[in-house]
Amino acid sequence: MRIVQFQHLGVKKCGIVEENGILPLSARLDQVISGEVDLAKEREKNKGKKIDEKEITYEPCVPVGKKIICVGLNYKKHAEEAKMPVPAYPVLFNKYSNGLSGHLAEIPLPGCAEKFDYEAELGVVIGKKAKDVREEEALSIVFGYCNVNDLSARDLQMRTGQWMLGKVLDGFCPVGPYLVTADEVGDPNQLEISLKLNGEIRQSSNTKDMIFSVPELISYISRYMTLEPGDLILTGTPEGVIAGYPEERQVWLKPNDEVTVEIEKLGVLKNVMKGE
Repeated sequence: MRIVQFQHLGVKKCGIVEENGILPLSARLDQVISGEVDLAKEREKNKGKKIDEKEITYEPCVPVGKKIICVGLNYKKHAEEAKMPVPAYPVLFNKYSNGLSGHLAEIPLPGCAEKFDYEAELGVVIGKKAKDVREEEALSIVFGYCNVNDLSARDLQMRTGQWMLGKVLDGFCPVGPYLVTADEVGDPNQLEISLKLNGEIRQSSNTKDMIFSVPELISYISRYMTLEPGDLILTGTPEGVIAGYPEERQVWLKPNDEVTVEIEKLGVLKNVMKGE
């Protein structure tokens, strides 16, 4: 099932993407993720009310106000291009809700930084409250998956030993267009992942190349914090980021650049950069 959060006629809604349109739901996205609603009843109640997907404005496909937990250096070739050792443990940092933006949203590039970069990532959305989850049970608490672009201001990221500042700018966490339920995706570590900049392929890999698999990440994170429905885990990016190019070839993102992230079974997330 593909779930989308959107604006239609000035009203924020959540719906299920079907062949002939979006079936709007009365429930909120967080209620759907936590299992508080009967989707069969919702479908029956709202049948005949479908909305043309061309008529909507996409919202982020995850709830606002939940944790956004990011993993750095989680593909071996990306660690190599960053000239950093393969980590012995997952490298964790965070983003916040101010960074969330949707499919087709314009992303502001603020004047406080200059070296703007992209990162295609698989997003994992938690569906059940859990602590100390074993690896073999980890996927059972996943509600679904989505495309994410972990946009980064490299000059701010590397200003100090803490990466956070370069990761938390407004709009720098586009997600979507859809939240695809886990049953439809299957093994999250067997998905093609790619990114294009203005139509040129810059990243092309497969999630099987992660250093720490999705179950390993969920289990590790849950040792230290309780995971709750709606929490989003960004699982790292493959090689091909701008920061990995030789310095003389580093052309950072600029206004009017179009960035698309595509992950197998999850659709295509597209955003255009804009000036402040």
